[in-house]
Amino acid sequence: MNMVQASNRPPVNSGLGLGDNEFQLFRKLIYEHAGISLSDAKKPLVAGRLSKRLRQLEISSYIEYFRLVQSDRQELQVTIDLLTTNETYFFREPKHFDFLREQILPEAIGRGPFRVWSGACSSGEEPYTIAMVLSDVLGQRPWEIVASDLSSRVLQEAEGGLYPLADCSGIPRALLHKHCLKGIGQHEGSVLIHPNLRGRISFRQINLNNALPKLGVFDVIFLRNVMIYFDIETKRRVIERILPLLRPGGYFMISHSENLNGITDALKTVRPSIYRKPDA
Repeated sequence: MNMVQASNRPPVNSGLGLGDNEFQLFRKLIYEHAGISLSDAKKPLVAGRLSKRLRQLEISSYIEYFRLVQSDRQELQVTIDLLTTNETYFFREPKHFDFLREQILPEAIGRGPFRVWSGACSSGEEPYTIAMVLSDVLGQRPWEIVASDLSSRVLQEAEGGLYPLADCSGIPRALLHKHCLKGIGQHEGSVLIHPNLRGRISFRQINLNNALPKLGVFDVIFLRNVMIYFDIETKRRVIERILPLLRPGGYFMISHSENLNGITDALKTVRPSIYRKPDA
């Protein structure tokens, strides 16, 4: 454990808490930069996550920290990282991966490079799950994955491809042995995704609420468990940006807790949470 010398500066006065005015400032900030709508019920979450950062920087009030965030782009990214939720795990919502394996990929064999975009990849479990399925079905045929997230912190974790063994229980044993390496020494108790798999994934920091970079066209786009944090107008704008990147006949997958009702009619429902773009 690292020990630090006590500072003479007064500690953050946590008794003051996060005032309503300060909460509104951070709520507006996260909406403008990430499209995330925070309800009033999220005020304790915001206070708890930011208070740790205030203590690290020895800042004595939330308004002082807000002023810092406004003037420092790096600190703005830290705030976004702190206030975005990144819960994920391998083979989450497995019916999507069954559909990918059984319905989508057999149609794709014989075509050009198969491309997938994991649009809210978090710490990497989703794109690595996709990669295991693609490798298993397509083998050495050309395929690639673009994985993106708003958070620079989770992207760094994802690129490393190192996970606690306990977090890999959702990976089928055959795929675990084929695509993962058992950690030794200082990494004992961890699993490393095989370099051959990691090399097929390009990790990018992308804000879905801004103009998208040139990514090419995809056969499948996963955008799961992210739009639940957006209001309906933000959802519409995000989908409008993304749809040109989905090839005609391509598939679009969202989480089982979401739907596109009232958001777009450019995609046709195949199954709940699975949509397809009509052929041109």
